[in-house]
Amino acid sequence: MNKDVFAGKWKQIRGEAKAWWGKLTDDDLERAAGKFDVLAGLLQEKYGYTHQRATDEIDRRVTEYEANLNKKTVPRPGK
Repeated sequence: MNKDVFAGKWKQIRGEAKAWWGKLTDDDLERAAGKFDVLAGLLQEKYGYTHQRATDEIDRRVTEYEANLNKKTVPRPGK
C-alpha cells in the first residue's frame, strides 16, 4: 500500500483499526497517526507479528475496507 495514501485515509481508517485490532489502545492509534510503519510496529509489539505479517495485515484490512466502501457508494441500476 502506498504510505501517502494510507496517511491520507487515516481518519477514516482509524475507527476501523480499533475494531480490527482490539489490543490497540486509543493512545496507540494516536501514536500511529497515519504512519504506516508505526502501525506495523504496534502490531508487531501487541500481536507478535513479523514485520511482513503486520504490513500484509494492514494492506488486507484497508483493501477490504475500501472495497466495502465502494460497494456502498456505487449506484445500482433501478435504485
